[in-house]
Amino acid sequence: MLTILGFVMIAAFLVLIMMKKMSPMAALVLIPALFCVLVGQGAHLGDYVLKGIGDLAPTAAMLMFAIIYFGVMIDVGLFDPVVRGILKFCKADPVRVVVGTALLAAIVSLDGDGSTTFMITVSALYPLYKRLKMSLVVMTGVAATANGVMNTLPWGGPTARAATALKLDAGDIFVPMIPALAVGLAAVFALAYVLGRRERKRLGTLTLGDTHGVTETAPEKESEQVLVGAGAGGTGAGSTGPGGTRRGATVGGSGTDSDSPDEPADGSGEQAADDSGLQVLDPRRPTLRPKLYWFNAALTLALLTLLILQTLPIPVLFLLGAALALTVNFPHMKDQKARVAAHAENVLNVSGMVFAAAVFTGVLTGTGMVEHMARWLVSGVPDALGPHMGIVTGVLSIPLTYFMSNDGFYFGIVPILAEAGAAHGVAPIEIARASLVGQALHMSSPLVPAVYVLVGMAKVEFGDHTKFTVKWAALTSLVVLCAGVLFGII
Repeated sequence: MLTILGFVMIAAFLVLIMMKKMSPMAALVLIPALFCVLVGQGAHLGDYVLKGIGDLAPTAAMLMFAIIYFGVMIDVGLFDPVVRGILKFCKADPVRVVVGTALLAAIVSLDGDGSTTFMITVSALYPLYKRLKMSLVVMTGVAATANGVMNTLPWGGPTARAATALKLDAGDIFVPMIPALAVGLAAVFALAYVLGRRERKRLGTLTLGDTHGVTETAPEKESEQVLVGAGAGGTGAGSTGPGGTRRGATVGGSGTDSDSPDEPADGSGEQAADDSGLQVLDPRRPTLRPKLYWFNAALTLALLTLLILQTLPIPVLFLLGAALALTVNFPHMKDQKARVAAHAENVLNVSGMVFAAAVFTGVLTGTGMVEHMARWLVSGVPDALGPHMGIVTGVLSIPLTYFMSNDGFYFGIVPILAEAGAAHGVAPIEIARASLVGQALHMSSPLVPAVYVLVGMAKVEFGDHTKFTVKWAALTSLVVLCAGVLFGII
C-alpha cells in the first residue's frame, strides 16, 4: 500500500504543477500532508516535517547567503565583462547563445555546487535571452542538464556518496567513467545546438551590430526590423505585424512574444522582466564599483577555491563572503540595507521552496514510502537480468534519483543493488559507476534545492521547466549509460 501511495503522491504533485493547478510551494506542502493522513500517520506529520526541515536547513542557509553574495557581485559589475564577452561571441545567433549556455554551465560546474553554477549562468545570460526574445526554458533546461552531467565530479557529491556507501575509492569510480561522461557532455552540446536551431527558426534572422543594440528581422516580414536597446530605460522602435499586433521587444515597452514556445503569450510582466534583466548591462547603474573589480574577482575566486577544498562548511563560506562583500563594496549601512532588500524577493522565494520541499521529503522518507517504492522496483528485476545488474542500476538510477534525494538513493538503495549484483558476480565498483548515470535528470528534480535558484532567477515556472527538461535530461542519462556499456565501463 505504501508503494502505491508513494507513486500516486509523486504523480499527483507532478501533474498538478505541470498543469498549473497548484503552485510548487503549495503542492510541496499540501499534497504530502494529505497523503501522510491517508497512510494513517497524520499524528507524526509534525515530526516528519521538522526532521525534513532540520536536514535541509543548512542548504537553505547556504542558498540565502549565496544569493545575496552573487547578487552583490552582479550589482557591482563583476559579471558585466562576461556578459559583454558572450554577447560578442554569440553575435545574437540563437544557436551560439544556447551552445554558450551549455559551455558556461559546464565550466562553472567545476566548482561542484549547482546553486553557484545556476546563479552565475543565469546572471550572465538572462539579459541576452530577454533581448533576443529567446525561450527561457531552453536556458534553464540546458543549464540544468549540463550541470547534472558535471555533478558527477568527485567533489560534486554523488561520486563521494557512492564511494562512501560501498566503501570504495572515489577515484576508482570516477576516472573510468570519464569517457562515458564526456559523451554525455557532448550530447548536451548536441542538444544545445538542436534547440538553438529551433530557436533560430522561431525567431528569424538576428544580427548584433554592437553591445548596445540588436536588430531582428521577423521571419514573417521581409524587411521590417526591430531595434532593442541595451540599457535599462532605453528606447526602441517596435514593428507592427498583421492585424496591428506589436512585435517590438523594446526596453520600456511591452512585447507580446512568449518566453517559451510551449506557453501562450500574454505579455504579463514583460516590461518588468525586461527591465530587471537588462539592468545587468546598464553601464550607468549607481551600484557599479569599477575600482573594486579585482578585489571582487579575487574574493569570488578565493570563495570558490575554499568551496572546492571544503575548508569550511559551504553555508559558513557564503555567510562570510556575503558579509565581506557588502562591507567592502557598500560601507554605508543604508546602502547595505538597500542591497539586501533588492535581493530579498529571490531569497524569500528560494528559501521558501526549500523549506516546502522539506515537507515533501520528510513525509516521503518518514512514512517509509520511498523505501517501499525502491524495494519494489529492485524486487521487480527478473533473475535473468542478475548478471546485468550494472545496466539495471543505470536504468533505475534515472527515475530513482529524480524521485529521491542523493542521500536516500546512494545510502539506501545502492547498497541493495550492490548486494543483488554481488550474488550474480557483478562487482560493487560497476554498480557504483552505473549509479552515476541518472545525475543529468537528478538536477531538475523537485527535491533538489538548487533547481529553485535556477527557475527563480530565470523567472520560469517550475512546471514549465519540468515539462521541457525531463525528456531531454532523461535522454542524456541514457546516452551516458549506453556509452558506459559500449566502453565496457558498466
